[in-house]
Amino acid sequence: MSQSSLGALFSAYKSGEVSRRSFLQRGAALGVSAGLLTAIVANTAVAQDATPASEVPSGFPDAGTDGQTRGAGGDLKVLAVQAASGLSVHNATGGKDISAGMVISEPLLQYDGNGDLVPVLVTEVPSLANGQLAEDLSSVTFTLLPDVVWSDGEPFTANDVKFTWEWNIDPANQSIDAVSWGIVSNVEVVDDLTAKVTFDPPTYGWFQAFGGNIGAIYPAHVWENAADAAEANAAFLNNPIGTGPFVLKEFKPNEEVIYSASPTYREANKPYFETFTLKGGGEAATSVQAVTVNGEWDMAFSIMIDPETLSSIIGDAGTVQGALGTGVEKIQINFSDPNTEVDGQKSEVNTPHPFLTDDAVRKALSLAINRDQIAEELYGSPATPNMLVGLKAFESPNTSYSYDPEAAKAALEEAGWVLDGAVRAKDGVKLEMVFTSTVNQRRQRTQAVVKANLEAVGFKVELNQVDGSIFFDGDPGNTQNFTHFQSDMQLYTDGATSAYPVNYMKYWYAGPNNENVAQASNQWTGTNKTRWVNADYDAAFDQLVALTEPDEVAAKFIELNDMVVNNVVEIPLVQTFADQYAISNRIRSENVVVNPFGDLYWNLANWNTAE
Repeated sequence: MSQSSLGALFSAYKSGEVSRRSFLQRGAALGVSAGLLTAIVANTAVAQDATPASEVPSGFPDAGTDGQTRGAGGDLKVLAVQAASGLSVHNATGGKDISAGMVISEPLLQYDGNGDLVPVLVTEVPSLANGQLAEDLSSVTFTLLPDVVWSDGEPFTANDVKFTWEWNIDPANQSIDAVSWGIVSNVEVVDDLTAKVTFDPPTYGWFQAFGGNIGAIYPAHVWENAADAAEANAAFLNNPIGTGPFVLKEFKPNEEVIYSASPTYREANKPYFETFTLKGGGEAATSVQAVTVNGEWDMAFSIMIDPETLSSIIGDAGTVQGALGTGVEKIQINFSDPNTEVDGQKSEVNTPHPFLTDDAVRKALSLAINRDQIAEELYGSPATPNMLVGLKAFESPNTSYSYDPEAAKAALEEAGWVLDGAVRAKDGVKLEMVFTSTVNQRRQRTQAVVKANLEAVGFKVELNQVDGSIFFDGDPGNTQNFTHFQSDMQLYTDGATSAYPVNYMKYWYAGPNNENVAQASNQWTGTNKTRWVNADYDAAFDQLVALTEPDEVAAKFIELNDMVVNNVVEIPLVQTFADQYAISNRIRSENVVVNPFGDLYWNLANWNTAE
């Protein structure tokens, strides 16, 4: 899809030449995501009744919930490959902790199965049509649902929205979502049920801070009643208070979380399940069989098994489901030296990697890896040249990939990296690397393919595996996690978590004084793990928030993607499923829908049984 075609369609819609229905249908035909189309409509004065056609139901699927009784469904039992180590959503460093925390915490808005914004803690999604969104995108007014209470019985008010903004932008709290909440310039508490949010400058991404897991609202009174903020943060990490359908019953970090139905949840007949057991750390194939063969568990996610093996182990007691999303299985390259310690830390940002800072070496890495083989044999989803996928308007048409070992060798030879036995060297430095990933059958097979590919052109590759609960654990003292990145390359999946993926593109932003680079000074909470520092990227990223026209926004996201890809900061391999999960026949599957951003629990309040 060309940017000009989207721009022409948008102009025709804005001028009234094209109806809302036609805009949505033709936009979908151009490959634009439903979530982005909804956001464009919300930001435009023209408003006509229509919904985009889709196989996924819009809004919150709630089949069979009429007449049900809260807690009548007994225990919901779910297996997760990686166990949660914390439940504070805004402090999570990995999806395992975000998803576990979102069982309790809720945002004002959520993304449904199509990626469309839907109201959660507000009466409706703001738009120009309903008067809650300013025409120049400088402010938005949220009308909160009445009579919502926190799980400890305190009322939910606009003050909680204001507090959440203040908490996220306070550097002392080390929020992973600070950049999204940072586009807000003020939150005014108009009254208990009205919050007016202003943006300076106005921004197309007005909804970014309030949708999905980025928008999890925190209870102001928990901090107001604590002795100090640090004490409240520590308590909330392991025992959060929320407005969601479940409350915490028992938490064993890195093992399991047990929730119970919230007695204060706003819909009296929900949730259907009395308890929810989320157990982590299981092996993927065994987990699939526990659901679909033995029927011992209700669900298992995320399923990372190659297609051939997966098809051979699925039984009759359940199915495996999932759809492509915004995730990318990628190889992250370390621009700092993981083997030299400086001021008590390895991979220190100002200590360059001895050879991965060489453009020719990174180019050779990209050329030497057989992405098509990895995609077809191990993932069953398409190979990709882009870091930003699943949001069609933002997918770059400028990039490509190729598997060309001979070109990889030529690039290395031209740069002076010549064979010294089986391994290339230059000025006494050998191309010897440690390649880390999580313990997972598919990732180990991916590592094996990459190792063979790279060693064929003159690298030496040592493979390293770390248990997922450790790799994604954000403890500042955990030197084996992906934020410390104390190897040369690492493999995992990441992707956009909203229809305005500024949080995701911040992964390659260094910021003033490298403040966003993961390092000891920020307890490795900076989201730039590669330690790539590029002034042009930072300048382009800083321009993004002030853009208000869809074409300009799309062009800027594409520009950022292209910088990462063309500089081979990371090597995207495969577009992944939003979440692939095994589900028991006991569970009503039509109410269990993963949204494009990988959130499996966004409709958890409506989960029930099929009978």
